[in-house]
Amino acid sequence: MNLPDLKAAKKRTDEEVEYVNLDQKYDKNTFANQKYFIRTYGCQMNVHDSEEIAARLESLGFTSTDELENADIVILNTCAIRENAHEKLFGFLGRCKHAKKDKKNMIVGICGCMAQEENVVNEIMTKHKYVDIVFGTHNIHELQDLILKKNKKQEINVYSCEGKVYENVDYKRDSNIKAWVNIQYGCDKFCTYCIVPYTRGKQRSRRSCMIIKEVEDLVKKGYKEVTLLGQNVNAYGKELDDEISFAELLQKVSDTGIPRVRFVTSHPWDFTDEMIDVIAKNDNVMPYIHLPLQSGSSRILKLMGRRYTKEEYLELYKKIREKVKDCSITTDIIVGFPNETEEQFQDTLDVVNICKFDSAFTFIFSPREGTPAAQIDDKVDLKTKEDRLHRLNELINKYSLEANKKYLDKTVKVLIEGPSEKDPNKVFGYTETMKLVNVENAKDKIGEIVDVKITDAKSFSLDGTLV
Repeated sequence: MNLPDLKAAKKRTDEEVEYVNLDQKYDKNTFANQKYFIRTYGCQMNVHDSEEIAARLESLGFTSTDELENADIVILNTCAIRENAHEKLFGFLGRCKHAKKDKKNMIVGICGCMAQEENVVNEIMTKHKYVDIVFGTHNIHELQDLILKKNKKQEINVYSCEGKVYENVDYKRDSNIKAWVNIQYGCDKFCTYCIVPYTRGKQRSRRSCMIIKEVEDLVKKGYKEVTLLGQNVNAYGKELDDEISFAELLQKVSDTGIPRVRFVTSHPWDFTDEMIDVIAKNDNVMPYIHLPLQSGSSRILKLMGRRYTKEEYLELYKKIREKVKDCSITTDIIVGFPNETEEQFQDTLDVVNICKFDSAFTFIFSPREGTPAAQIDDKVDLKTKEDRLHRLNELINKYSLEANKKYLDKTVKVLIEGPSEKDPNKVFGYTETMKLVNVENAKDKIGEIVDVKITDAKSFSLDGTLV
């Protein structure tokens, strides 16, 4: 089997993007009375991909089940960002192997970012021969055909040529209240620690007219919120000569009248003053920004290939705070990049003390095969990195609690999404600033934006009552 060069994504960044309108029709009786099970790992992009996978399976007649053992087809949608993702996948594959012994016709499929890694595919082919199909991030649209032509041998169909953008895609959305809307695929930044450009490919932006049409259709269906989704959303359209900027797209989405607009994830390098102005002036563009820092050390940022310094990040942060009223800002931080010194780690703590982030996703550096950072000879031991992560998390949690306490006794607007998992007598929703709120006596308000008075503040959530 010919597997592609992982660096091919970088070599193809200047190729023309091809746009394809899907017009696929399948017989919904083909797999009537059969069930599918999807397990999703990783980021919001993977979650949205699983919504497409579910729609494709249902186009063949499959219905959903939450029980692995009841499934006729199992799809594992994988992530490749950190090493433990590999462990999680192969740990769960053991359950699939056991289930398939009792249900010999069960189809087991693997997709997502890990299915674009040559070493993982080789491991599957040699050690896990009960896996029937493997398909990468660029060819989800081939899933129905893969299933229809599957035979008793492994059907490996991993890679298709990136560069294509597919429209008229069906989704089985997890919610009828809020929706993900892809605006681009892939990434051209090539941060030295990141596997995404190799597994997701070059940046390919959708046409703005198709994005707006999708949002308008969601408005007609009664959706209250959309999140514009991409690996680097604010670089939208930069690879195209005839497209609008992300700030202009954000304004057009706001103009559709959808009550709430969000976007993830943005890169500080591409965050413009025009974007800040659009967020500030439109009430339906939510005052919540996820702005990954990764490190507070300018030296480490340079080694990461992040394209900004500590000072430039802080200047951008200051601009957002000054222009966007009551904005909530969250971040990502990596601890223990190869040979990070204590002084460089203190630079990160310094930025956290200045910015007082509402919350943060924090990680110990995980080397990914094929990336430049994985080749660095790292002299820092794991115990030191774990200690730094602990110290960082203590500081983050302190500021998270402080930020949440500011909401006490205030009335805020909350989009109620559904019953609380922890307390059946409550429902949950999110404020405009993306704060999780558990609300009493509001079961009849699911799908509505309501006024809630905050009665209690914790590090990771708020409690409130209907006004």
